[in-house]
Order: sequence, then structure tokens, then C-alpha cells
Amino acid sequence: METKFWDRAVGAVRGGRLFTGWPGRRAKWSARWAGRLGRSDRGMTTSEYAVGTIAACAFAAVLYKVVNSGPVLSALQSLVEDALDAKF
Repeated sequence: METKFWDRAVGAVRGGRLFTGWPGRRAKWSARWAGRLGRSDRGMTTSEYAVGTIAACAFAAVLYKVVNSGPVLSALQSLVEDALDAKF
């Protein structure tokens, strides 16, 4: 049986024998997943830190806007004045 070009392209070679069609594709994907499972996550932590830093900066910007708004600023000012004027 003659194999088509596509079958040869997606086939996997094991022991010098070309597996084509569905078994070849399955062997090829199994080899890919086995290779991925063996790798470490070295680049993963860097991206997680970057996303966390961006989220923290966004939260800080929102908090800055809220604290510097008129009602919150006056409430904080009155709270500090009341604390300083307290009698012991």
C-alpha cells in the first residue's frame, strides 16, 4: 500500500519503521506531550510575577484615585483631627 505525502509528513518513526495514518499521528502527539511533561516551568514564574506586578500597580492607581477624592479626603482629615484633639 502506497502512503500519501501527508501520511508520511505526520507519521512517526520508531525503530526505523515509519508509522503512518492514525497510529503514526497518535505516536507523534504522544511523543510531543511526553517531551512537554518533562520540561520545567522556568519561564512560568517570570510571567506570573509580571502579571502580579501589573495587577498591583492597577490596584494602587485605583486606591490612589479613591483616597484623593473629595469625600474620602475630608473624612480622613476629620478622622485625623479628631484623633489629635482627643483628651486623655
